[in-house]
Amino acid sequence: MEVLLPKLPSFKFSSPICCCSISTRSSSYVKFGFRRFSSLSVCASTVNEAVAEPSLGSPSLGHTTRPHFPILHQEVNGSKLVYLDNAATSQKPTVVLKTLQSYYEAYNSNVHRGIHFLSAKATDQYEAARRKVASFINASDSSEIVFTRNATEAINLVAYSWGLSNLKRDDEIILTVAEHHSAIVPWQLLAQKVGAVLKFVNLNQYEIPDMDKLKELLSRKTKLVVVHHVSNVLASVLPVRDIANWAHDVGAKVLVDACQSVPHMTVDVHSLNVDFLVASSHKMCGPTGVGFLYGKIDLLSSMPPFLGGGEMISDVFLDHSTYAEPPSRFEAGTPAIGEAIGLGAAIDYLSGIGMQTIHDYEVELGRYLYERLLSIPNIRIYGPAPSEKIKRAALCSFNVENIHATDLATFLDQQHGVAIRSGHHCAQPLHRYLGVNASARVSLYFYNTKEDVDNFIQALNDTVNFFNSFK
Repeated sequence: MEVLLPKLPSFKFSSPICCCSISTRSSSYVKFGFRRFSSLSVCASTVNEAVAEPSLGSPSLGHTTRPHFPILHQEVNGSKLVYLDNAATSQKPTVVLKTLQSYYEAYNSNVHRGIHFLSAKATDQYEAARRKVASFINASDSSEIVFTRNATEAINLVAYSWGLSNLKRDDEIILTVAEHHSAIVPWQLLAQKVGAVLKFVNLNQYEIPDMDKLKELLSRKTKLVVVHHVSNVLASVLPVRDIANWAHDVGAKVLVDACQSVPHMTVDVHSLNVDFLVASSHKMCGPTGVGFLYGKIDLLSSMPPFLGGGEMISDVFLDHSTYAEPPSRFEAGTPAIGEAIGLGAAIDYLSGIGMQTIHDYEVELGRYLYERLLSIPNIRIYGPAPSEKIKRAALCSFNVENIHATDLATFLDQQHGVAIRSGHHCAQPLHRYLGVNASARVSLYFYNTKEDVDNFIQALNDTVNFFNSFK
C-alpha cells in the first residue's frame, strides 16, 4: 500500500522536494517529502532572546540555559525546533562558539613548536584545556589525559598500545551485550590478532547488564573488563566502582566508556578507581573532532606509541627513535587545537552550572519523560523502569507496535520539527538480544524542558495516530 503524506500549510520552504520510501515492519510504504536545506541561518540576536518561563514557580534549569544555545531558537519544517537527540551529540553554548572564533581570529598557531607569541598563547590554552579535563574528572595529573579525535580513537589507542603489549592467546576480555560498537569492534580485531577470548554479559530481568553474571565470568584468565558507565540505549547506570574492585581482585584492568556519563553527572576517576576511561567533547557541549583518554600514569608510561610522527618523539635517528613521555607520546602530529580549547570552554560552562545540579535536574526530567511515554498506546520502552533503587539516565529508547522507528522519527521531524534518533544506535548486538532491528530514541540534556517533553509526546501521539489510520 502506498499513501502520500499530505503537505501541511505551515511548510513555507521553496527548496526542492525529493520523495523517499521508508519501509515499515509490516512491509507497507509511506512516501515522505524530504526537504534539502543548503543552510539554516540563526540571527545573532537569538543568542540573547528571552525564553518563555513557566507561569508558576522559579524557572527550570532548562529555561535559564536555553538562551545560551542559539541553534535551539529556530523553526524546522515550519515548526519550532524540539531537539531531543542529545545522546548522539549536544548543542554548543555561545561561549564555546566564541572561544573557537577567538582562537582562529586571534592566536591560531601550532602548539609546542614555536617561541613566538601566537604559538605560546595557543600552547598555553591547549594545555590549560588538558588541565581542565583532568580537574573535571578528578585525575591525579594532567599527564593522565590524552587528547584524541574522539572516544572511539581513545579505545583503539588502548587496544593497540596496551592490548597488543599485554594480551596473549586465551586471555579473556569481558564486555556486556549493551556496549557501543566502538567498545566492541577494537577488541574483536585485537582478539583476532592475539587469540584472546571475548566473553559477554547478558541482561537481567530489569534489562540491565547482569552484574552477578559479570562476577561469575571473572577469573585469573580475565585481563580486561570493558563496560559503559551509562547505556546509550537502555539508560541504565552501571556500578563502575564495584566493577573495578571485582576486576582488580583477579588482576584485571578496567576500561570505561563514559561518553553518556561525563556530560551528565559528576565522574571521579580517583573514586571509581578505573584504569582507563574515555569520553567525547561533542556530547558535553564542546566541539566535534576531539575526545580524551584518561589512563593511570603508570599504565600510560608503560605503553608504546599508538601512532608515529612529530610531537610524540624525544629524539629521532636514522636507525631508531626514542619517545616522549605521556601524554605527548600518544599525540602524534598537529592536534585538534581549537577543538581542545573549545572543550576547555565547555568544561568551564558546565562547571559553572555544576554537574550535580545538571544531574539532579536530568533525573527529574528523565522520569517525567518516561512517565509521559507510558501514555502512548502499544509502546515498548527498553531498559529498567525508574525507581528509588534503580536510576535511569535521561533518555528512552522505544518502539511502537507495528510502526518502524525510522517512520516515527521521519514523521516527527517533517511534520513537527522534533529531532529524535532512530536505528540501532551503534548497538546492533543489543538490539538483536532485545529481538528488534531498530528503536527510536529520545535523549535529553539540561537545556531541555518539560515543555519539550510535552511537545514531543503530543507530536508522537499525532504520529502514531497517522500511521494507525492506515490499518
